[in-house]
Amino acid sequence: MTEPSDCVAGSGRDSFLAMLFRHATGALSLDRPRLFGIVNVTPDSFSDGGVLRSLDDVRRHVDRMVSEGVDVIDVGGESTRPQGARPVDAEEELRRIVPAIGAIVLDHPGVPVSVDTVKARVAREALNAGASIVNDVSGFRLDPEMPFVCARGAAGVVLMHSRGDVADMATFVHAEYGEDMPGEVIAELRTCIQVAERGGVERERIVLDPGIGFSKRGDDSLRVLGSLRRFTALGLPILVGVSRKRFIGEITKVSTPADRIAGTVGANVAALDRGAMLFRVHDVKPSRDALDVAWAILQSAPE
Repeated sequence: MTEPSDCVAGSGRDSFLAMLFRHATGALSLDRPRLFGIVNVTPDSFSDGGVLRSLDDVRRHVDRMVSEGVDVIDVGGESTRPQGARPVDAEEELRRIVPAIGAIVLDHPGVPVSVDTVKARVAREALNAGASIVNDVSGFRLDPEMPFVCARGAAGVVLMHSRGDVADMATFVHAEYGEDMPGEVIAELRTCIQVAERGGVERERIVLDPGIGFSKRGDDSLRVLGSLRRFTALGLPILVGVSRKRFIGEITKVSTPADRIAGTVGANVAALDRGAMLFRVHDVKPSRDALDVAWAILQSAPE
């Protein structure tokens, strides 16, 4: 059963216009669409694993993203790919991400860095290296120390909905829902919020991600995206991560993830119209242009 607040009429992007997403090194105003640019320093991510083979590759990639208008750089060192994801230990994850975070902070001190991890130790070391945000794809489910680490580090946090662990959360193993599938996701995100707040994370430092493609079949992802206004009724900013994902390929018949840019842009514009204000993307320039144009149109005739 969903609570009445899940269906508040008129909730959406306008309620976030004066909101700040606070993080360890400042705050991000949600007065326009904001982009998290994906930097995977992994050999096995589903779309771009192994592309960034050296620190120089990372720096060039980030330079381009910044020039194209990215707002946050999101660094990940452990893949959650749909097939064959293999967890890595904290030592290996740190070996991958800490040099990248240090270089990004040095090259672009005004651009916040997010670390994509489910491990409290990795989050702590990443924050010490200069990261500002912790993006936990388990929504604080997998490491009980994570909320306390984030609270002590004054980090911004992204709590993503998923089920299962790193090896299977992006598969369909846990994609079993009842009649109100979005309502179940909302209820599980509420639990994540409660865990974060009990651990000392301030509400103004929390962003929610409904977890498109994680423990969700293609139809499930579409239902969540179509129901985003119910998610905004939770009163926290919404981030969506649809970039190059499987459901886009199912609709467009594009099998190569890197060729799903147009479908990604379409999904992000639809999500913006339904209240999302933050977008995790591989391809910054087309996303920046499309969302800025869509935002200008939406602002010319506000709800």
